[in-house]
Order: sequence, then C-alpha cells, then structure tokens
Amino acid sequence: MSEQPAGQFASLWATTSASTGYAALGETIDVDVAVIGGGIAGLTAALALKRAGQTVAVLEAARVGTGVTGNTTGKVTSLHRLAYTELAGRHGTEAARVYGQANEAAIGHVAGIVADEGIDCGFRRVSNYTYAESERTLGLVREEAALAARLGLPASFTTDVPLPFAVKGAVRFDNQAQIHALKYVQGLARAVDGGGSFVFEESPATGFRDGAPAVVDTERGSVRAREVIVATNVPFGDNGTFDERCYLHRSYIVAARSGLPPRDATFLSADEPMRSILTFGLDGTSYILVGGEGHPASERTDSAERYRRLSGFARDRLGAGEIAFRWSTQDAMPADGLPYVGRLSPDFRHVHVITGLRKWGLTNGTAAALVLRDTLCGTGNPWAALFDSTRAVPAPAATPAAAEDVTAPSPEPGVPIRSDLVRGSGSVVDVDGAKTAVYVGPAGNVSAVSAVCTHLGCTVEFNAADVTWDCPCHGSRFSTDGTVIQGPATRNLAPGKAPAEGR
Repeated sequence: MSEQPAGQFASLWATTSASTGYAALGETIDVDVAVIGGGIAGLTAALALKRAGQTVAVLEAARVGTGVTGNTTGKVTSLHRLAYTELAGRHGTEAARVYGQANEAAIGHVAGIVADEGIDCGFRRVSNYTYAESERTLGLVREEAALAARLGLPASFTTDVPLPFAVKGAVRFDNQAQIHALKYVQGLARAVDGGGSFVFEESPATGFRDGAPAVVDTERGSVRAREVIVATNVPFGDNGTFDERCYLHRSYIVAARSGLPPRDATFLSADEPMRSILTFGLDGTSYILVGGEGHPASERTDSAERYRRLSGFARDRLGAGEIAFRWSTQDAMPADGLPYVGRLSPDFRHVHVITGLRKWGLTNGTAAALVLRDTLCGTGNPWAALFDSTRAVPAPAATPAAAEDVTAPSPEPGVPIRSDLVRGSGSVVDVDGAKTAVYVGPAGNVSAVSAVCTHLGCTVEFNAADVTWDCPCHGSRFSTDGTVIQGPATRNLAPGKAPAEGR
C-alpha cells in the first residue's frame, strides 16, 4: 500500500464549523416550494423565495453544506480563469457579458445576505487574479483582461501580482470576495428555517412526481408543493438527460498552516497544471489553500500522488508549513460551458433544476437560485435565457466519464480478510458469488457492502487516499459503509456479507 499523503482527510471548512442538527422529515407537509439539496444553490433559492413571501421546505440528504459546497475553495468571484474568452468564442460577446453580470450580481447578493443575516463566515473583499508564468499564457491573460473590461467587468491587466514567485502578468478583478463557505450556507439555513418554512436533514429524496401539487417523497415523509427545485449537483429523476449534458470533474485541495497573515487576494494559474491559491484566517491561525490536479471523475488515478504534488507546490512555491487538511470534490461540468437553470426537462411543468455550475458554485449557484426565484414568482430575469436548462446543447466530447464500457477489475475470489487485507485498506472480493467491497479499518473493524454501483451497475474501486469506494464509470462516490457521498448515484451500496476470516 502506497504511503498516505500528509494532512487529515477532511475539509478545513467542515473541521472548523459547528455541526447542524435539523430534524429529519417524518410526516407529510404542504409548502409553496420544495427544494432538494441543502447546498449553496438550494439554500440560496430557498431563502430568496421565503423573502419573496413563499413557504419552502429544504430536503438535505446528509447535513447542510456537507456536499460540494462544503468542499470548495471559498472564492466568491466573477473571474473564472479565462472564461470570458472561452464563452465569447462559443456563444458570442453578449453571452459572455450576461454571464459576467450574473456572477457580479451574485457577489453582491452574498455580501448583502451576510450583512442582513449577520452571518459570521469570514466574508472579506479581495482581488482575484488569473496569472501567467509563460509567454503563451501571458497573451491569453492580456486578451481576457481586455475583453472583460469591454464587458463592463472590474478587470485590468497587471504585472504587479502579489505572489512570492515571479509571474509575467495577470488579469485582475477588483472587489471580489472570499468566505467560509460552510458557515455561510449554515447561516442561510438558519434564515430559512421557521415562519412556516423548514430545513430537514438526513432526509434524502427517494423520488418526486410532477403535478398539482408536485410531491417529493422521502423514506419517512413527503412534501407537497406547487413547485420543486432539484439542486443536488448531479440531478436525479431526469431519465439521464444531464448525464449526457454534463460530466463530473474531480479536483483536490490541501490546506497548510502559515505563519503569514492572509493576503487580500486569491489566485488561479492560466498555465497547466492549474493551481488555485487562497489564504484564510481562522481563530488566529492562517492557512494557505492550494487546489488543482483536476481530472474527469471516472479517470483512474493515484489520488495520493495528486495530493503530494499540491503539497509540494504549497511548500516550495508559497513557503507553506505543515499540511493540516486535504480533501477532494466533484463538480458537474456543462458541455457548452454554461450552467443549466430551469425546468428539469420540457416534459416537466413544476420541477426545476440547477446544475452544471462549472466549479464556481458560490457565484453561479447563487445566480442560478435568483433566476429560479424570479421564474417561480412570475417576474423576468435577465440571465434566464442564457442559462435555460432546456436549450439545445451539443454532445460533449468523449471523455472517460461518458464511457459505458469501462472495465473494472474482477473481484478476487475467496480472498480471506486477515491474510490478504491489511488494516486501512479495501478490496473487491467474491463472497458467495457476489461482488463485495470489503474495508478493514485502522482498528481492525470490517465493513462489507455490495461492490455494484447503484447508478448503472459498474464495479466500484477503493480509493486509498480518500478512503472511499469510487465508481470508475461515472464518478459516484461512497463511504466505506456504502453511504452515497456524491452522485450520480442516489442510493447507498447495499449491505454485503463479509468473507470468512483467514484460512
């Protein structure tokens, strides 16, 4: 077994937040809008609708913000690497302008909510940079800066980049922000819950029905509503529509302790390998966060090596100290570069979706939520047409995430736990003819679950660096006890029979 990378496998945000304790749904209730998903998009939509006079019920499968939102970098920005050049090339300059306006408005909305609700989430204004180290990318950032300025965004080109290593220049956006993302969405939840509106945790939706009313079911109760919003990163109940219009992309983050105060700036490289840089102060301790090493979620990889490369960058280029935390996440990437917001499909009248936030959920998710607020309240929104979820989208380029014929390793027949599985490791074995994912914990405790992914039946593989069972076909992730961590799977791995002990 390869050496584990440094740092506790946990999000900095999750480790430094108090836990929430909202009750699970245990009855049938009636509200105006049911929201499936307690992350940035779902909770922003819920609060916006409540402020507009609607009653809402949020159904979170686990705990508020513990999905993709709780694993972000915390950047609240409209500068998305080189997005404006890309979007103008694909969709025209007006589309790029609208995208920028939506994300700038999202920053303002987050700032307003923090102030209005008194959310203690470390919100502060910073500048954001996409920087170039090579001559090739220097030209790209110059082009991005010029285009973004013409679009009315707070953009400029600069060679004065506050990094501790030399770069050739950067596009800079002023008046951006950063936050403790988990504390922010927990604040949203507090503002939603009460006054005829609800937040329910440990309440995974098992299905929904369009109609008047629409109904969302859980194992122990149901919500009847005029409208339903599916805001779960990867939608479900869409008959595979968004499997074809998005692909899952995994990225990694390490957080190291630092003796220097946080900078009033965040950074993203234009060069490959991409590096995302953020500094954050918590309880008198400064942290340097470095993200990157992204790849399609279905791609087989050595996650431990990816963490080690990020750790090396933090140490060698940024002077970071000990790695304290490491984590990874997966985002739905839209085939045409634009988020999907609107009806789940043309066949649905009262079920709506937010997905494809292209790794910038704190702003794209906020903007998407405001689109749905306006839609469900019967008012116009200037971004709705651009983000329309039912628009024609070209098929994505072939990626491992789209392949149906990924062959997972065959289970190892008759492997006895005590002789072939060491503590802290997992393997797929054959137990009485069933593919079984067996994990032996550091204390010798054994977990056995079905190795068959509940999405489309591929065989999961053990990820030693993250201690998860990952599907090599479409990127679903499960904890060692079979609980869904990230979709597209929506059902847990079934309990399995542990193999016999050593012979």
